[in-house]
Amino acid sequence: MERGAHAFVDDPRNDSVAVYVNGELVPRSEAVVSVFDSGFLMGDGVWEGMRLHNGRVAFLDRHLDRLYEGAKAIDLDIDLDRAELSRALYATVAANGMESGVHIRLMVTRGLKSTPYQSPRVNIGGPTVVIVAEHKSADQAVVARGLSLFTVHVRRGAPDVLDPKLNMHSKLNCVTAAIQADKADADEALMLDPHGFVATCNSTNFFIVRAGAVWTSTGRYCMNGITRANVLALARQNGISAEERDFSLTEVYGADEAFVTGTFGGLTPVREIDGRAIGAEIPGPVTRRLTALYGALIERECPAPRQA
Repeated sequence: MERGAHAFVDDPRNDSVAVYVNGELVPRSEAVVSVFDSGFLMGDGVWEGMRLHNGRVAFLDRHLDRLYEGAKAIDLDIDLDRAELSRALYATVAANGMESGVHIRLMVTRGLKSTPYQSPRVNIGGPTVVIVAEHKSADQAVVARGLSLFTVHVRRGAPDVLDPKLNMHSKLNCVTAAIQADKADADEALMLDPHGFVATCNSTNFFIVRAGAVWTSTGRYCMNGITRANVLALARQNGISAEERDFSLTEVYGADEAFVTGTFGGLTPVREIDGRAIGAEIPGPVTRRLTALYGALIERECPAPRQA
């Protein structure tokens, strides 16, 4: 059972959702890809996680920007333009009668291989495109108590090895970090960069608050988070000092507040890191304010339809 920032309330409607697989909408139980698919064999692909609110995909243009940039970086031809991919997303949620409280996972792999081998030269046909939309809302009990984090020995890699900014299918680095955190009975892993500074969590971006100022990592060793960027912009627009900088675990342990960000949960407060309690209340005042500002931003981005 997930208990971190991606903890969700189970919804029986998800048992019968239709899944988009290469242009077709099929029942969840029949949504499959080949064992010769590049994603299965090599973790070769890119993906996006998105939220549907009031019938609109929040920050769709930014998500598509990131998807297509990642695909270009790994020389993957998605074979659908932005308009076609957008239509596929909206067709999927429409087929499932979805409006709000929905999480969407869009996945694109390099497609089928003629044989299990790394080189794209043995790929045949076009990419595999899958869209999974689920009724999924954050577990508010987890939000209320805050997360516990554990600093793991698994580091975020350097960009000349495997660029951590890529939203890629190859997630084993983060999976091993999550396993170590789970063994330590923590909700998520806190990961350092190659120089020993705090970088990110295994599936969310990490922030602290010190003396009313918001700090997050330089961004060189974390995923290029859309929620992360929105929170930084909201802080600066509303008179809250916000810095992207190097900082150490010592500075984390002395923080007044901590929280993580991600598309699914928005902002989720952190109560404890490596056994040290963070802050006097969960969530802290800056986290509460930024959460409210982010909620208002989502409503502006995805306004409710006007009543006739």
